[in-house]
Amino acid sequence: MTDLRFAVMGTGFWSQFQLAAWKELDGARCVALYNRTRAKAELLAQRLGVPAVYEDPEELLRSERLDFVDVITSVETHRWFTCLAASHGVDVICQKPMAPSLQDARAMLVACHEAGVKLLIHENWRWQTPIRRFKDTLDEGHTGKAFRARIDYCSSFPVFENQPFLRDLDQFILTDMGSHILDIARFLFGEAEVLFCQTSRVHRDIRGEDVATVLMRMVSGTTVVCNISYASRTEHEAFPQTFILVEGEKGSLELASDYWIRLTTEAGTHSKRYPPPRFDWSDPVEDVVHSSIVPCNANLLAGLRGEGQAETTGDDNLKTLELIFAAYDSARTFEAVRLR
Repeated sequence: MTDLRFAVMGTGFWSQFQLAAWKELDGARCVALYNRTRAKAELLAQRLGVPAVYEDPEELLRSERLDFVDVITSVETHRWFTCLAASHGVDVICQKPMAPSLQDARAMLVACHEAGVKLLIHENWRWQTPIRRFKDTLDEGHTGKAFRARIDYCSSFPVFENQPFLRDLDQFILTDMGSHILDIARFLFGEAEVLFCQTSRVHRDIRGEDVATVLMRMVSGTTVVCNISYASRTEHEAFPQTFILVEGEKGSLELASDYWIRLTTEAGTHSKRYPPPRFDWSDPVEDVVHSSIVPCNANLLAGLRGEGQAETTGDDNLKTLELIFAAYDSARTFEAVRLR
């Protein structure tokens, strides 16, 4: 199998984990890094064995023979880097959130469609080991038709310390974590038809919201509540775990603390733990998140190679972005938003 050659655009905080995850896979080889501060890219290139470094992305695209780029820059630059790569006929993987606006996201899709290149979104949350096992168990149908569900990501983790730029975002929790949690809602229950949202800003030294509650009525008939927060101080810090509870006509299914999945029916409760795998490059505190990058990249790589359909294409992720901005509209107007 011939390796696909790729370049990484942006060598900030997440690029070290993204590159390390790529190195776990056969079939892709990073040949170049771009960063506007060249010295920063050189440090990462030296540590992870990448042969070329550029401080001009256009020079990189002219000079290197690439099959795709992995865009790991700040969200307001995603459209520019995606359109630039498309103009060179290069497929694109873009980090979430896809874009800072629906207008930008749609422009990215148009540029890639017109250039005949693929646009895929790196949405790794659904690839967490316990969440994949939860989905498999839910699909087995033991709980019957789901009538209500709750998805919780609530933490007091000091996220602004290792990613200080998040303090200055006008829109924070819904774009940063809502892109993950609302994607999980779609992954488990399909599309939403009505959405209502309320937000709060608890940390007074940030610009955006750090708490959001999103209530959705799905097309399937399931009512889904998503609680998202970086201001929740509880007895046991949950970071970075996601908790899920689904109530169905025949029973319930729960993803609880420490990766336990509990299936309860009239026959009783069956429990099994699904911990994430361990990689030596991962932060042990964030194993469940960092390890999910590997199967996510594997799925995207298969999509790029034409060996199957990538789950999180640009077209698909646009639907998650639509939920995010519908949530902002609802929070601003204090009204429900009908989506379909």
